[in-house]
Amino acid sequence: MTSPVKAMQVAHYFLALQDEDAGDLISNLKLQKLLYYAQGLHLALTGKPLYPERIEAWQHGPVVPDIYHAFKEYRACPISIEEGNGMAIRDEAVVDFLNEVYDVFGQYSAWKLRNMTHEEPPYKEAEDSQGEISRASMRRYFRRYLNDETP
Repeated sequence: MTSPVKAMQVAHYFLALQDEDAGDLISNLKLQKLLYYAQGLHLALTGKPLYPERIEAWQHGPVVPDIYHAFKEYRACPISIEEGNGMAIRDEAVVDFLNEVYDVFGQYSAWKLRNMTHEEPPYKEAEDSQGEISRASMRRYFRRYLNDETP
């Protein structure tokens, strides 16, 4: 996989995957958690970040601040984007990876994902220090997660 892509490209890709007819909609809260899981799993699989933007521990879990602010006007409502806006990622390996992340985590509600992240060490460690969720912490945790060694 060639990376990094920008977090906004990943956000738009996930938003393009939502299926309004199936009731599969993405709020800002859910989008933030999908970005977190994509970054963590990419770090575990490749040792490299998917995107360069930082992830912070906020009250409702991991947040990429720039992406949060770009979509905060939607509040808890589903985010809509223009048709085709999510196809800006040209690397097939990245697209396949994001599809897998969405297949696994996109099925959950925003609040389920929020609650999941609150139980995970990368968020808990950063929450204690009130700051950035470290890539090293994410890489460690998600390597264990992929190897089915999570507590």
